[in-house]
Amino acid sequence: MNTSTIGLLYAGITLLMLFSGMPIAFALGLSSLGFMAVFMPAPMIHSVAETIYSELDNFTLLTIPLFVLMGAAIGKTRAGADVYNSLNSWMHKIPGGLGLANVFACAVFAAMCGSSPATCSAIGSSGIPQLIKRGYSEGLAAGLIAAGGTLGILIPPSITLILYGLASEQSIGRLFMAGIGPGMLLVILFAFWVMFKYSMERKAAFAAVGAAGHAIMEDDHFTWRDRMASLPRLLPFLILIAVIMIALYGGWATPSEVAGIGAAGAVIMVVTVYQCWRKEDLQAILSGTVRESTMIMMIIATSALFTFVMSYLGVTQQTAVWLVGLGLSKWAFFIGVDIFLVVLGFFLPPVAIILMVTPIILPSLKAMGIDLIWFGVIMTILMEMGLIHPPVGLNLFVINGIAPDIKLKSIIWGTMPFIGLMVLGIFILCLVPDIAVWLPNHFYKGS
Repeated sequence: MNTSTIGLLYAGITLLMLFSGMPIAFALGLSSLGFMAVFMPAPMIHSVAETIYSELDNFTLLTIPLFVLMGAAIGKTRAGADVYNSLNSWMHKIPGGLGLANVFACAVFAAMCGSSPATCSAIGSSGIPQLIKRGYSEGLAAGLIAAGGTLGILIPPSITLILYGLASEQSIGRLFMAGIGPGMLLVILFAFWVMFKYSMERKAAFAAVGAAGHAIMEDDHFTWRDRMASLPRLLPFLILIAVIMIALYGGWATPSEVAGIGAAGAVIMVVTVYQCWRKEDLQAILSGTVRESTMIMMIIATSALFTFVMSYLGVTQQTAVWLVGLGLSKWAFFIGVDIFLVVLGFFLPPVAIILMVTPIILPSLKAMGIDLIWFGVIMTILMEMGLIHPPVGLNLFVINGIAPDIKLKSIIWGTMPFIGLMVLGIFILCLVPDIAVWLPNHFYKGS
């Protein structure tokens, strides 16, 4: 059996196991062990433990459980509601201010917890009822929160960028810096869409019922006393974000050390500000951290085994030669890879796609002269799209869980404009790559 046939069989069986609903780590591990047993010398089985250990024996991996702990601590409190309410009190006078408050609340919360589902749940539980109460359509309300939640895997700290950095052997610090500009770009695009859509819905309501009688015509009223009173609720989060950003981008700490600072700061904040010091509170935070961290570590370990088998059998090298041999231009190759990643996003979660696909396309990306830091940002945005389009869009089901009165069909249609905005964001990054790479290139001059 030639290498191409083995590679297709390997990929097909692995995908079949993944689509069956089997946990990602088990699917990757079982397919790898099966092909080792059939196509590799028997003594190679003895190297499984060493291969897995060598992948996990990486100090950078410490960032994952620490950032997960940071997100879990914040996610177990009323932090999302406080961030949302504080921003709403300052933005309510702007046309579509309630929608803007939700966009920026998602961005702030995402910067703290790095989790897309947690951002959706924390901001959506407060924001969606208020948006619908004020007359925003169900699709806009649900789509806004679902899309806003995806910012959690782009705006640092981002576990997705950490995993890409490990898979592509790129600097985590550079990737974190590269995520800031594109993250802000998406926030701005989302904000403009919300303002435009709000104005359209407001005009339609005015034409239907006049200046009164529709909830979207009503405005919240906040005094300066209310606004100033809201600042103490927002201040701890801003301080925590500032400390993390200054420590990382000022060169005072490595990503692993910053993760430790963030985790410690988040735990101290939830204990002192939100009084989460009881045994059951801390147990919920720590047990959630252990579960999620263990799941991610297992996937990393088995994906290393999966990649090792591919390399030993020559599948990775054969694929790289085939891709380069197609004679595609740089941009034709880039578009083809993007389409491939979008298709995978219909069925697989971001973690599996990044760890499985990156080692395969990495040689071709280098051969085409594509900046790997820039591509990491593009790949993350494509993973964001996968979180809000069916059939596996995780955020769609998170929103459906916290707002069961909104039909899944309305949620899906509400996210479609935001998928279009993400595509627009990728197009802008292709035209102006400095939005992503200027900051890391500036801070890492000569390195």
